[in-house]
Amino acid sequence: MKVKVNKRLTYELDIRASDITLDEKLVDLDYRKINTRQANILYKNRSFNVELVEENTLDKTFTVKVNGNIYLVDIEDQYDLLLKQLGLDNSRSGKIADVKAPMPGLVLKVLIVPRQKVLKGDNLLVLEAMKMENMIKSPTDGVVTKLLVGTGDKIEKNTILLQFD
Repeated sequence: MKVKVNKRLTYELDIRASDITLDEKLVDLDYRKINTRQANILYKNRSFNVELVEENTLDKTFTVKVNGNIYLVDIEDQYDLLLKQLGLDNSRSGKIADVKAPMPGLVLKVLIVPRQKVLKGDNLLVLEAMKMENMIKSPTDGVVTKLLVGTGDKIEKNTILLQFD
């Protein structure tokens, strides 16, 4: 998969079982998960405290804090790369019509209303999954035409949450 950091550094990352390769070089590191959003990594005798600050599973973009420094990370897996090669990636396929739940969970808070104009990246709703609050963000600019969920609704993965104009 391709990993882009801060929209300028690009790496080829491959994770298989316990082997991690970065740009086709084997990386030797120790990893200790602290909780679902934090870990500690020991690499070349240096310690790195890593925290997942924000995630957008629709766009596969993440905000990560490493030893107090913030990094924006974009990920393209083999399916994204294949779609791009075939010319079928989202940037060319036109407008996004609906937003689907990336995971099953409970709608904690709806932050938008029908006919509201939103921009790409705007917060739409808060979804609780596995005792974690996940902010669902707008994948595109548009106007919300239909809101299909409300606060307190239990939803399944791929449930349509709202529709765009």
